[in-house]
Amino acid sequence: MAQRRRGAELEKALLNAAWDELTENGYARFTMDGVVKRAGTSPPVLYRRWSDRDELVRATIIHMLKESRPTLPDTGSLREDLLTLMREIATAHVQLITVMYAHLASYYRETGRSPDDLFDPVTTGRTAALDTLFEHAVARGEITSELLTERIKTLPFVLLRHEILSTFAPVPDHVLEEIVDTIFLPLVR
Repeated sequence: MAQRRRGAELEKALLNAAWDELTENGYARFTMDGVVKRAGTSPPVLYRRWSDRDELVRATIIHMLKESRPTLPDTGSLREDLLTLMREIATAHVQLITVMYAHLASYYRETGRSPDDLFDPVTTGRTAALDTLFEHAVARGEITSELLTERIKTLPFVLLRHEILSTFAPVPDHVLEEIVDTIFLPLVR
């Protein structure tokens, strides 16, 4: 007999089952029943936590963003820190980005939400991570903080996301280097 899951362990199992359902079926065919079957649980267990599929999808995306947050590099160079971080995202996070933007198009239409609503950098801890990366570069004297607007801080990652969504494939290193060396670094130096 299988041991009964509770608390955080159960919630993680439910969210992982929801992620599997979402990645395999997309939002249009995503169902609470499908998640229940994948998780090997009962409907009341799921509905006690999330009242509808939109609420569950939002929780699932936030969960996956937190779980998949890349390790913050500290190589001693802003250029290398950015490239290291972008290389990880460009290879290990293609599926996550594709699901977030391409597979959830009907979710955004139906709920009136946008990708930015789900990809909340404060909730997922991504804002603090990027701020730390740039604070290290300022402390080393590589860049000046006056040039670091929020839009400029996110620019390399917006361009990376564009590349992933243009190909649905890992981004080649020469493209990452072009984003960092030709576009981003000249803006902050």
